[in-house]
Amino acid sequence: MKDQELRFTGSVPEKYDRLMVPLIFRPYAEELARRARAFSPTRLLETAAGTGAVTQALHEALPDSEIVATDLNQPMLDVAAARVRSDRVRFVEADAQELPFEDGTFDLVVCQFGSMFFPDKVRGHAEARRVLRGGGHYLLAIWDRIDRNPLSEAAQQVLIDLFPDDPPLFMRDGPFGYHDPVRIESDLHDAGFNTVDIETVELRSRSPSATDAAAALCYGTPMGVEIEDRAPGTLDRAVERVEEAFRRFEGPGGIDAPMAAHVVTATG
Repeated sequence: MKDQELRFTGSVPEKYDRLMVPLIFRPYAEELARRARAFSPTRLLETAAGTGAVTQALHEALPDSEIVATDLNQPMLDVAAARVRSDRVRFVEADAQELPFEDGTFDLVVCQFGSMFFPDKVRGHAEARRVLRGGGHYLLAIWDRIDRNPLSEAAQQVLIDLFPDDPPLFMRDGPFGYHDPVRIESDLHDAGFNTVDIETVELRSRSPSATDAAAALCYGTPMGVEIEDRAPGTLDRAVERVEEAFRRFEGPGGIDAPMAAHVVTATG
C-alpha cells in the first residue's frame, strides 16, 4: 500500500477533506454509520480511515462506543484527528494488512473505500476477520464500476484524451478497480468469512458547481499528482477540461450526479 500512501501527501489530504469528502464520501459515510448503529457495537475498528469522514459519522451515530480509527497515512489521520475530538475515539497509524491488535478484540470493523487499494485484498480482509470477536461484522463500502459513477468516468476520460500515449489511470485502476461482486465475495470467503451480503447502493454526488467538483477530483486526489508527473505545469489546463466535462451535470442547484457503490456486510 506504500505507493498509494505516497500519493496522498503534501496538500492532498487537506484538499481531499475539504473538496472530496462532501462530493462523494459523506453520503456513504452516513449510510455506513446508519448500518453500524444497528449492530450496537461496544468497540469498533475503522481501517483506511482517511481524513475521518466515516469516523465522525460513526461517532455521531454511536457516541458511547469506543472507536479506533486507523490509516497507513499519518497526514490523513492528522486531519481526521482535528475533525473528531473525543476520548471515545483514538487514531492509530496502521496498515490494514498488518493490524497491531490482538485477535478477537472488536465487535465491528468498518472500511469505506479502502479495500480497493489493498495490494493483497484477501490478506486485508483476513486481518479484519482476525481482530473480530465471534459473531462480529465486517462492513465495507466499495465503488461499483466507473461507468456507474459518471463524474469520475468523465474526469478519467478527459485525462485519457489529454494524454493518449500515457494516460493517468488512477481513477479507473484505483478507486474503481475492485468493482466485481463475484470477486469481492470470493475474496471474503477466502479470508475466512462465512456469510457475505452485497447490496449495491445508489446515492447522489452533489457540489455547488462544476468548478468545485473539478477542483475536488483534480486537486483532492492523486489525479493531480499523475498529471504533473506527465506534464509539469498542465494541471490547471486539465482542471479546466474536467470542469467543461462536468457542465452537463450542472443545474440551477449545482452539480447533481448519480453514484453507485457496493455496501458489503461479512460475518465469520
